[in-house]
Amino acid sequence: MTIPPTDLSGYADVVFDVAVPPLADDRVLINAEIEHAPLARALAEAAYARGARYADIWYFDPHAKRSRVRHADTASLAEVPSWLDARNDELGRHGGIIVNIRGAAAPDLLAGLDPIRVGLDRMPSLTSRQRLQLNNLVRWTIVPYATPEWARAVFGEPDQARLWRHLRRILRLDEPDPRAAWRQRIAELLDRARRLTEMRLDAVRFEGPGTDLTIGLLPDAHWTAARLEDVKGRPFQANLPTEEVFTTPDYRRVDGTVRATRPLSLDGTVIRDLELTFADGVVTGVRASAGADVVRAHQATDAGAARLGELALVDRSSRVGESGITYLETLLDENATCHLAWGAGLPPGAPAHLRTDDPARLDAAGVNTSRVHVDFMVGGPDVTVTGLGPDGKVVLLRNDAWEF
Repeated sequence: MTIPPTDLSGYADVVFDVAVPPLADDRVLINAEIEHAPLARALAEAAYARGARYADIWYFDPHAKRSRVRHADTASLAEVPSWLDARNDELGRHGGIIVNIRGAAAPDLLAGLDPIRVGLDRMPSLTSRQRLQLNNLVRWTIVPYATPEWARAVFGEPDQARLWRHLRRILRLDEPDPRAAWRQRIAELLDRARRLTEMRLDAVRFEGPGTDLTIGLLPDAHWTAARLEDVKGRPFQANLPTEEVFTTPDYRRVDGTVRATRPLSLDGTVIRDLELTFADGVVTGVRASAGADVVRAHQATDAGAARLGELALVDRSSRVGESGITYLETLLDENATCHLAWGAGLPPGAPAHLRTDDPARLDAAGVNTSRVHVDFMVGGPDVTVTGLGPDGKVVLLRNDAWEF
């Protein structure tokens, strides 16, 4: 099946008119896997049509990563070629746009390989790109593309057409005016975030099967949606689809146990039945029926990798959640239900006076710093989310529905 070119050109229009509107003479970096080429080309066409100076497509091949994990010297697995960082550093100097395409050609490609070695190879994640995105030095977004092998992982057969039908609805491409539909949805999410900020919550508690976790929030906790601004005040949408409102927690005040409610595809391995135990903000126990060692290796990246950096709430009005499908792709699954993230705290979710790139200042204030950021899903109809604040306890979500 070939996704209709009109679908892809319309999709590219939404990306560049809603998510990351280009300025004349902008540089645009498009990061993709080889199977994403049709969308990458449509994005390049749309970027140039809007006045981009240069649109650069970088294709990553996860099969080459598998060969590296199998054969390369262990000491070399954490290395990143300097020329890949130079590409991002150059964009940071000029400003511009990053579009990251998601939809793994093979979500479980590295299954069966040494999990320690798998955990050491972070590619295609790049610290240089994370720095640009976490600090909003550029406008950036993450978008999905349906591939046959991704469809096989989800449905058991390479039915790309079926997967694309779901994505068209999730991306609101089925609407008469997708751009207007997204602007309305984004406004709804920002209003929800404003109301949460006004509640002045001190902590949030998750309770459900295998889960009893309390997460302390920063003083004057700020909630937002994925509608952000770059360092020059220009708005952009960090991911499409988007259905979440989030805040940056106080990493020092996390205690209890949380059980993931969906599998997580991490570095080419699907993590199943993940459970994490926290004490004084640090992960003290990792359990999973598959992939626990990969998680442990990932959380050993640095001191912040075993602490929380994000708390996000999603209700059942999410089109991703409505589909009833687990996509084995974090961009989709995190927008189906509530999620947390271990690793770097998100500056837009912190109070304004803490939005800085000074690691020492962030750490002292309780904002986690790390070279990694991994979302995992913890919500669902059996999980109740309660806010703890000056007015006592208030149920935020029950049975996946807002209650306040």
